[in-house]
Amino acid sequence: MAVFCCAKCGATLTPDLRALAAVPDVSAHEKDRDRKTGLAPSTVPPGHYAIDPEPWGAPFVAPGPGDRRGGDDGRALLMPPDMTGMISAGPRDSVIVHPDDVPGLRPADGLGKHHGCCGPLGTGGRNRACGACGTLVATLAADCMGPHELHLDPVRVWADLSSRHLAPTRLT
Repeated sequence: MAVFCCAKCGATLTPDLRALAAVPDVSAHEKDRDRKTGLAPSTVPPGHYAIDPEPWGAPFVAPGPGDRRGGDDGRALLMPPDMTGMISAGPRDSVIVHPDDVPGLRPADGLGKHHGCCGPLGTGGRNRACGACGTLVATLAADCMGPHELHLDPVRVWADLSSRHLAPTRLT
């Protein structure tokens, strides 16, 4: 179990969350999206977290020869038109949590082109701030055309593992 905290002010951001062994696969099917909001199911279920070993989020770069990252899976981000085809060069090991497990975050100002019709695309860098000190600590992707997940920045958030340590769980 882990509680995630703001690295700047130490504020507790999440309740105790249980580790998953890997980032779960998510459905890209339209039928699985919420009928009212259009959101995909959250990548990570409530009460859990997963470490994403792949680069995720801003900045984005043009792919190099033989670079096969990105793709058509349910976690691919909808890109603004001038960023189509680019791949993430963002941080590895971001912590993916259910957006509802971090209720104290507040939206950052000025998403600009990084906001879709229904929510943030997740392409413009950190867009959620610590409710206590205002430090940008997370990126929410929550538009109707992409995944629904919240990434805690691995540099701006730390994990308090002092609670009873449990083995990661695997969702089937």
